[in-house]
Amino acid sequence: MLDTLFMPFSFPFMQQAFVIVLLVALPTSLLSCFLVLKGWSLMGDAISHAVLPGIVVAYILSIPYTVGAFCAGMFCALSTGYLKENSRVKEDTILGVVFSSMFALGIVLMTKIEVGVHLDHILFGDALGVTRSEILEASLVALVVVTFIICQGKNLLVFVFDYQHAHAIGLPVKFLHYGLLSLLSLATVSALKAVGMILVVSMLIAPGATAFMLARSFYNMIFIALLLSLSCSFIGMYLSFFIDSAPAPTIILVMTAVFIVVFVMNSYRSRKLDDIS
Repeated sequence: MLDTLFMPFSFPFMQQAFVIVLLVALPTSLLSCFLVLKGWSLMGDAISHAVLPGIVVAYILSIPYTVGAFCAGMFCALSTGYLKENSRVKEDTILGVVFSSMFALGIVLMTKIEVGVHLDHILFGDALGVTRSEILEASLVALVVVTFIICQGKNLLVFVFDYQHAHAIGLPVKFLHYGLLSLLSLATVSALKAVGMILVVSMLIAPGATAFMLARSFYNMIFIALLLSLSCSFIGMYLSFFIDSAPAPTIILVMTAVFIVVFVMNSYRSRKLDDIS
């Protein structure tokens, strides 16, 4: 019985898969709190889809596709900011136009050029096929995100809650704005191999959204989101081995199940308090 329970940890490819999904869960869960509070959930969706043409261009130029993906993600973020500041169109509309057009461009390029990376792996991830270099990249991204949040966490919190107040008290709002976008692009790129560009959106939203319903302070929200993301990633990876399913979708389903349970519990508690009052 014990041999069966510990069987997933006996295979090297599963050991590496566990490591990569946990390394991805760390920065995405931290960023999800800021994205949920800032209302930037669609920004994560936009950047995750916009990296596709960058991957294709990187393949053409024979450079690491993570470099191309990061540049494409930053281009999406910067162009969205420019269009918002120089037009009357709302940000969510601009995001929809920018990320859908870049995603379409990536699809067109992939149909014309034989790219070494399979489209399914880009869209849905391939945690079971990660290499040591990709684990190292994910480790560096996690380190950068954690370091930035530790150093600028209080300033980021003010910026997220009230941009005008942050500007009035002299905080470097431009630096915080583009720094958060850069971290989002980095986290998205590091998650490509593990969960893919489509499913990374859930990892950037679900932990923060679930923690928001449970926490009474921002620091509690950070802790809960981190705990949920790491535990769901581990459980989803573990379950995928026994039910013979793809790791990334299984992880997202576990996160979604937790979100639904917390939502139902909160709704029941609210109705009960209303009845008492």
